[in-house]
Amino acid sequence: MKFFYYLKACTNILTPHFILKVRKQCFLKKYYSKYNNDALQFRLNYYNKLKENKLLTEKATNLATHKFKNVNYSKVYFFDSYEYTRYFSKKLNWKFAPGDITDLQQEPTIVKSRPISQDNENSILLKLNKIRHFIFVNDKRKFENKTPKIIFRGAAHGKPIRQKFIEMYVNNPMCDVKDTAKDSINPIDWQSKPISIKKQLKYRYIMAIEGNDVASNLKWIMSSNSIAVMPRPKYETWFMEGTLIPNHHYIEIKDDFSDLIEKVNFYEQNPELAKNIIKNANEYVKQFKDKKREKLLGILVMKKYFEKTGQL
Repeated sequence: MKFFYYLKACTNILTPHFILKVRKQCFLKKYYSKYNNDALQFRLNYYNKLKENKLLTEKATNLATHKFKNVNYSKVYFFDSYEYTRYFSKKLNWKFAPGDITDLQQEPTIVKSRPISQDNENSILLKLNKIRHFIFVNDKRKFENKTPKIIFRGAAHGKPIRQKFIEMYVNNPMCDVKDTAKDSINPIDWQSKPISIKKQLKYRYIMAIEGNDVASNLKWIMSSNSIAVMPRPKYETWFMEGTLIPNHHYIEIKDDFSDLIEKVNFYEQNPELAKNIIKNANEYVKQFKDKKREKLLGILVMKKYFEKTGQL
């Protein structure tokens, strides 16, 4: 998977701009009419909430400088953003904040993540770091054939919310909880090396706990026959975590995790309700699996960005 990701990224970089200009026009002509509906417009305006024109400040940079040789951050953020910026004139300006962003932006800025709030319109979401965040699975094991326990594997060092959860449930018989941080300060029997997604999917309930920003495992959990268990999310990405409905797409628990066992026991006693959550989660994930629609949305998000910043 990684090999093909980087192969495509290199191909994107090497394609001449005059060819990309023609490709964009042909792509939009072919697929905009095919996919344009209320659902597409909702997603476009959810990712890019700009309604009024907002001019960029001198902090913005020119797309001509968005080159691989200038990257001083994780390369995947360059590859994933360049996949869309390459279709636009290098004379255009933008503000780009790669990484795990948890604060609100002061001017229109392209980000991977943002706080879920009413005043986050300056934080424009693009599908970034997708090789880590957008993993889906084909889970053949039925819910009823899975181990009726709760599993959590995640790095807790420097992440107080995860650390609190581990302290609360590491010795609970209904839970299989371990800290996977290489620099963990927890007791040795609280620690574990990361385990595969396949092994985690043997369990019915999988914790999705936010770390630096969103819980990156939420996407593959919701594409499986296990159930995501988590407090209501505080941050969101291209996955639109802010639109998820508690106890419809995932099992919601309190922010302090105190009702975890009570909630899981409820769904153990009501397996049909649990299966309904799985069905709803699987259905939600489907909208992100159409590669042409995803590409179209990425281009449209950037087009709206340049329009609303008075450049197109």
